[in-house]
Amino acid sequence: MAEVKARPIASFPVASDLPRVRSGKVPELPILEKRNWLIHLHYIRKDYDACKMAIKEQLQESYGMCEYAIYVQALIFRLEGKIQESLELFQTCAILNPQSADNLKQVARSLFLLGKHKAAIEVYSDAAKLNKKDWEIFHNLGVCYMYLKHFNKAKDQLNTALELNRHDLTYVILGKIHLLEGNAEKAIEVYKKAVEFSPENTELLTTLGLLYLQLGVYQKAFEHLGNALTYDPSNYKAILAAGSMMQMHGDFDVALTKYRVVACAVPESPPLWNNIGMCFFGKKKYVAAISCLKRANYLAPFDWKILYNLGLVHLMMQQYASAFHFISAAVYLQPRLGELYMLLAVALTNLADAGNAKLAYQKAAALDKYNPLVNLNYAILLYNQGEKKEAILQYQEMEKKVNMQKDSSAVEFDPEMVDIAQKLGASLQLGESSVWTKPAKDAKSKQRGSSASKSAGTQPLGSNQALGQAMSSAAGYGKTIQFLPGTLTPGPICA
Repeated sequence: MAEVKARPIASFPVASDLPRVRSGKVPELPILEKRNWLIHLHYIRKDYDACKMAIKEQLQESYGMCEYAIYVQALIFRLEGKIQESLELFQTCAILNPQSADNLKQVARSLFLLGKHKAAIEVYSDAAKLNKKDWEIFHNLGVCYMYLKHFNKAKDQLNTALELNRHDLTYVILGKIHLLEGNAEKAIEVYKKAVEFSPENTELLTTLGLLYLQLGVYQKAFEHLGNALTYDPSNYKAILAAGSMMQMHGDFDVALTKYRVVACAVPESPPLWNNIGMCFFGKKKYVAAISCLKRANYLAPFDWKILYNLGLVHLMMQQYASAFHFISAAVYLQPRLGELYMLLAVALTNLADAGNAKLAYQKAAALDKYNPLVNLNYAILLYNQGEKKEAILQYQEMEKKVNMQKDSSAVEFDPEMVDIAQKLGASLQLGESSVWTKPAKDAKSKQRGSSASKSAGTQPLGSNQALGQAMSSAAGYGKTIQFLPGTLTPGPICA
């Protein structure tokens, strides 16, 4: 018989080996990040005092080695405006975790807020080496280069950011750089792509409409501004721009209705009161115009366009000393605009200071290569002073400018200006000139002349394109003036 082998008996632990009964208290674990959840909870609830207390306890237990607690403390310092303190804490986070691109991004952000753009670029470049797919890094690099005026590098970085991930803000900055370069057409292309990507973004629609308004493409400007108002009927920028368009076409009452809506949203807007003042100017309510313009000047004392308008209205009211005061201030703020010197010369002429008026006209003629009224008024002054040869030279220069404008576009000159120019030509024994031949009737007028005594049909000051009529004792002429490169708000004068 086969032997029956005894199976081994399972061994059971003796009584002394039984497990101990667990207590109800969870054992303390030496984890550095055990309060991170509480810190995060207080931070997102914006309960910063409680958050600081939790951070303090966490840092005491971890001996200052908890990266997340330091990170959140730095964010709170930044919100409180303590940028330097936040920079030091973010640098500590970068030392604790040198492979974190987020820590380097925050260090660079603090450097940017401190105005240290070159240092920020260096740190962002290090962060880009750690994370080559983060669009935000390249976007911020583009912004830093923009502030350093390295526009080509800025555009390269922003285009890289758009290739990684398309965002509205990147399009806005890229379009702004084109405007700083004075290339409005490129800026329009960028904003058109942005609108295709985000068709309901009212800021993009408004900016694109203002750019079209600046270029004189009124149909497209009205279309985009209308779309912006469709999505946001209370968008005061779009309303102000639409009112400016109506104001340029002489619909002062309708424009004032629009401005009334804007006044409820931004009652302290200098461009708003500037445009309201020029609506009253167009309606020949000069006292009301001066009141509104002076309020605009109080809100924005260094806006040369408002000072320009104040000087113009005072010239219309024959208050030449006040006009000289405001125009002189505008010249100081904008010394490269020839029309300002012409208005200054008009005021000086009426103040019986022919010598300084002549100097002002010389400066205006040297700066302005477009407006024939500068040379016409200068020729009249020289003729009245008995300097016939110099007057003939200025008259001939005026004719060259007129011919140049007629060749480039269909322009209608103010009849009063034409009449005075012909009378001056006859007085100078030059005969009637063919330069005043009227353009074809079907040609669209892009700009119209205006005189000192012209009625409400004049182009109002305060819009982006027509900063106003330049007036003189002789004649007036409304010139279309584009914004200078570097203005951060294209379109009508708007907040």
